[in-house]
Amino acid sequence: MKIVIDARFTRTDHHDGISRYGASLIAATSKIADVSMLISDKRQLALLPDVPYTMVNSPLSPLELLVARKVNALGADVVVCPMQTMGTWGRKYGLVLTLHDLIYYEHPEPPGFLPAPVRLLWRLYHKAYWPQRLLLNRADTVATISRTTEALIAKYRLTRRPVRIIGNAPKPAQEPRRAGDGADPSIVYMGSFMPYKNVETMLAGMADLPGFTLHLLSRITPQRRAELERLVPQGASVVFHNGVTDEEYDALLRRATALVSLSRAEGYGLPLVEAMSVGTPVVASDIPIFREVGGDAATYVDPASPREFSEAVSRLQDQDRWQDTSRRSVSRAAEFTWDESARQLVEVAHGIMARRGRR
Repeated sequence: MKIVIDARFTRTDHHDGISRYGASLIAATSKIADVSMLISDKRQLALLPDVPYTMVNSPLSPLELLVARKVNALGADVVVCPMQTMGTWGRKYGLVLTLHDLIYYEHPEPPGFLPAPVRLLWRLYHKAYWPQRLLLNRADTVATISRTTEALIAKYRLTRRPVRIIGNAPKPAQEPRRAGDGADPSIVYMGSFMPYKNVETMLAGMADLPGFTLHLLSRITPQRRAELERLVPQGASVVFHNGVTDEEYDALLRRATALVSLSRAEGYGLPLVEAMSVGTPVVASDIPIFREVGGDAATYVDPASPREFSEAVSRLQDQDRWQDTSRRSVSRAAEFTWDESARQLVEVAHGIMARRGRR
């Protein structure tokens, strides 16, 4: 069985969520199946595993409508796209399209890196569910990364196709920090600064956390940074890193008291699993997807309450509580692995081949 995975959503400088998901899935699946990948820019190879690749058009190009003609020539049994937008006209292969979440129906602001015409189409697309149905029903199977999103797909009847989980996971072979070493009075946030991420509540809560430093790690525009800097309480310690390397991220995680995310909506919450995998406790908003990911290891708070956030962090200053939470976090994170995701993908691919064979 030959599987082709679409890696054209890989970034060229640093991973975002979709980029890391695709690259990690390729790396794990290539260990147990015949895998090659599609790219649109050779700079993407710096962030991708060493597997065979084919250059095709960008997924944002008008040529995407005809990309299946090029992919047909590769002789793939199944093609897996980590998004739902891949062109399918005239395809002769089995196809998996992926829907990670439904965040942008409730919070329709598009990512800022998209070209202006694409951002306009993005807003129009998320004003109704029927465009999503048209996209997803072109697949043989629809993949998603969580039970939470699987339930939403069913609730809104987004596809007639089978829906299967191909999960997200932290980096493999993470060595947990030693719980007995304790932690610095620091808090880490890894995520964007879009409004639904709710960084404002986090900043407000810092007023009641004297002695703690909040590290905001992701890249941020000057305008958005100025907006948030005006909200930093007097005397509070907040550091805007404006992007960090993987090594810097790991080092900050391994000394922090906690990682925090007070997002009002998420597709998964990969930073939670990344933190738990190294033994860093998590303080997260009480939303279904974070409950699914964090289980009984994370501490959940009302995302509208700065007080609940600051109290949850303060309680982790108790060393016995912190060490117990750290150990439970490692145990919880171990339930999510890329090897299991690869197994899920191969199982999905076999199912598609069986159904297409019957047809």
